[in-house]
Amino acid sequence: MKISRRLLLIAGLGLAVTANATTIEMTVNGLVCGFCAQGIEKTLRKDPATEDVVVSLEHRLAAVATKPGTDIADKALESALEASGYDIKAIVRTDRSLPAIRAELQAKP
Repeated sequence: MKISRRLLLIAGLGLAVTANATTIEMTVNGLVCGFCAQGIEKTLRKDPATEDVVVSLEHRLAAVATKPGTDIADKALESALEASGYDIKAIVRTDRSLPAIRAELQAKP
């Protein structure tokens, strides 16, 4: 009986982590074309903690949703993008989902 309760507790915690998945939003300088956006997306998808990526050339934004229970260090993000020729101006961790970010980006002129 105690084992069943523990399993339910662990499962419940897993659902809570999924519901509050972390999104890392970055302001990126150096984005000048669609190939830049594709390159950044490809670079960010290489990290095993990455669940999904959104890159907006127009808004100089790259956003990464991490897999539940994982994270990507700011230094790792900076190193990966700087090695590709980009400059990160800001990194912010939010609870916004990538679908919400995509919708917001589409609504902006």
